[in-house]
Amino acid sequence: MQLDSNWALLLGGALLVLVEVALGGFAGFDLVLVGSAFMIGGALGLWFQNTNLALIVGSALCLLYLLAGRRWVRRRLNLKPMPSNADAVLGQSAVVTARIAAHEPGRVKVRSEEWLAIPTIGVSGPFEPGTIVTVEAVDGVTLMVR
Repeated sequence: MQLDSNWALLLGGALLVLVEVALGGFAGFDLVLVGSAFMIGGALGLWFQNTNLALIVGSALCLLYLLAGRRWVRRRLNLKPMPSNADAVLGQSAVVTARIAAHEPGRVKVRSEEWLAIPTIGVSGPFEPGTIVTVEAVDGVTLMVR
């Protein structure tokens, strides 16, 4: 019976770590550390053949992480949302590099990137090279400009 509980802690902890890794860190590293606490408790329980030790160590490490370590880990991970390239260009000014007309996609340069561009709905073109336009929307890999 003691060995079964120890193995359950060890395997349950490994499962938590695998879930976190497989899902790309969706829990912000919490499952890895809680799973590691379970694994350490289970391994110590197996080593000393003592289920009580396993449960005490696993619980103590989990509580220690949740009360003190979680805040420290979150600060160190520094999870800030990063806009994708498409989101980052919305509202930006762009320079037309190839003529843009209603039924003729052209090209614009936003910062250091070149994009395919068309006039946004309700805007008549054409926009000649050198014209400054504003990015109104993104449709796939095409910018809609005004």
